[in-house]
Amino acid sequence: MLQRLLFTFALSLSCACSGGEAGPGDAGAADAGAADAGAADAGPSLPREIGPDERPARVVFPTAYDGETALPLVVLLHGYSASATLQDVYWGMSRHARANGYYLVLPDGTVDESGNRFWNATPACCDFGGTGVDDEAYLRGLVHEMKDRFPVDAGRVYFVGHSNGGFMSFRMACAMADEVTAIGGLAGATFLTEEECGASQPVSVLQVHGTLDDAVAYEGGPAYPSAPEAVRRWAERAGCDTSMPSELEPMDLESDLPGAETTVLRYETGCVEGVDAELWTIEGGSHIPVFHDDWPERLTGWLFRHAR
Repeated sequence: MLQRLLFTFALSLSCACSGGEAGPGDAGAADAGAADAGAADAGPSLPREIGPDERPARVVFPTAYDGETALPLVVLLHGYSASATLQDVYWGMSRHARANGYYLVLPDGTVDESGNRFWNATPACCDFGGTGVDDEAYLRGLVHEMKDRFPVDAGRVYFVGHSNGGFMSFRMACAMADEVTAIGGLAGATFLTEEECGASQPVSVLQVHGTLDDAVAYEGGPAYPSAPEAVRRWAERAGCDTSMPSELEPMDLESDLPGAETTVLRYETGCVEGVDAELWTIEGGSHIPVFHDDWPERLTGWLFRHAR
């Protein structure tokens, strides 16, 4: 219920997003200006930000942080025209990170000429002004800084994101395949062609996508592949038998849709050990689904099954 109330509040602050052939419109550009209940990071001596002075990212530490135990690292990437705070309000990740023992990094994209924050992820999305900002290097730097300053479990580094943030998560899997264990994306997509990715090794991938998404089409578009094709490619990269996906029990992810509306397709046969690829299809789902409160648990539960 809390997640739903915060999400409703976040949507009330949203703005109209830029158009464009592949321009995913996400919940608003305005910073929500509100973190979830109990948002103070654990311990007054812990730094709240990392990254360059001109572009800091917020860090959330577990409440039981001891400074010695190596912990998983999750980087959450917002959608086009949104912000780290707004994305956190929508998904409820800070509260979950504090209670469940992992680092959460909350960076912001840069602001374009229309006043919208974005990630320069793929040609499809979302550097519409052609700034050429190197977000890949920026996010790589955040991961390396976390590893340098805190005990990070190098075998459990994850990117997750919504829409433009999903596109950027795919890009980071391509660019940092030797360091990124798994990614989880909602309503995003990977590069149009396999050659544009060039991942050095397999990465586990979860794609969550609504069939009625009117911003980033489930069936794909001129500049990005369909959700099933994106997942199939990563499964193929991992050596999985793509002719034999497993159909798992449907899930109830969306509170506004009746029953177990989300089908689950997993590529796991023949894959490189510890790697798989999964597609959660929200039948009748939109670009901004209203999740049940257990969304962070479901998402991180999938991520943390994967370690190196």
